[in-house]
Amino acid sequence: MYLILFGAPGVGKGTQSKRLSREFGIPQVSTGDMLRQAIKTESELGSQVKSRMERGELVPDEVILSLIEQRIQEPDCSKGFILDGFPRTIPQAEGLGQLMQKLSLPAFRCIEIYVPDEIIIRRLSERKICSSCGTDYNPILNPEPADHICIKCGGSIISRNDDTDQTVRKRLDIYYSQTANVKSYFQQRGMWERIDGNRNVNEVYNDLLKLI
Repeated sequence: MYLILFGAPGVGKGTQSKRLSREFGIPQVSTGDMLRQAIKTESELGSQVKSRMERGELVPDEVILSLIEQRIQEPDCSKGFILDGFPRTIPQAEGLGQLMQKLSLPAFRCIEIYVPDEIIIRRLSERKICSSCGTDYNPILNPEPADHICIKCGGSIISRNDDTDQTVRKRLDIYYSQTANVKSYFQQRGMWERIDGNRNVNEVYNDLLKLI
């Protein structure tokens, strides 16, 4: 299965793609996670993208495409994978199509998870993340423990630098001005479906399973 989960920041792509990954035994490929790991390890790539991400700006297409090409050729992607947070621009979508042809892989199914902007802003401004394993905590979907210690790994739960109100609004502006154009790209190719993400996590997940 080759699936793209699409939608604005904070709609729940990461949460749902992790569940689908466990369900179907294929990896979730998150460009955001890969970039944050690069920053955490203070790699050359991390130093290049850190300031961009903290300002809510998009990382250059060629950097993202290079990361994706390397990742999807790893052994765990041999039976499929779920793209989370990619592609975000038309050049990325076109580059992805060329990459899939190059590797003789089938076309994607693209499912959009939609949530109203004001709900997204509230979700993200209240979101926390484990500094060690990256698990998301949110008062609505997954409340953090009172001691601020991650229940999965024991790491410290902190606020993300890119989840301030101002940065979230900028990320949404970028999404609508650049990323949302990708929707038309996939719609024209008959590869687009949409579900309501402003519901209980399990309800959203069950709808995803029905579509898949």
